[in-house]
Amino acid sequence: MSGQVGKTRDAGWQIGVSKTVARPVDEVWDFVTSPAGVAIWLGDGVTLYEDKGAGYQTSTGTRGETRSFRDLDRIRLTWQPPDWSHDTTLQLTVSPVAPGRARLVIHQERLAAAGERELQRKHWQAVISRLADAITADSSADGSAG
Repeated sequence: MSGQVGKTRDAGWQIGVSKTVARPVDEVWDFVTSPAGVAIWLGDGVTLYEDKGAGYQTSTGTRGETRSFRDLDRIRLTWQPPDWSHDTTLQLTVSPVAPGRARLVIHQERLAAAGERELQRKHWQAVISRLADAITADSSADGSAG
């Protein structure tokens, strides 16, 4: 058994990032599952389907399939960029932390090595910040189209 940070016996190398957003769960969920939200965290050109096994591919070639989709809670997918020889498991979770506040979490597991874990940590930190900024901007704009 390894004592290395970010490595587990069952899920391999993994990373998780989170951010609290000053919006209720339903608003955060509605945004992260909207075409604009999906484009930020999963990639351009993706339609996200709730059905288990439904495939997706981004405009840059990242591909995978839906593993589970629980409304107002979590989305679990496989995730594989075109230059990777393996897929990983990606999960996006939205949960309440206080009235009008939600916690947004992105967790990725089955990463190949510590170096890949570090690259993905930086990637998902940037993604979750962009999501949080877009959610608060979108909500303050009263949902008007831009």
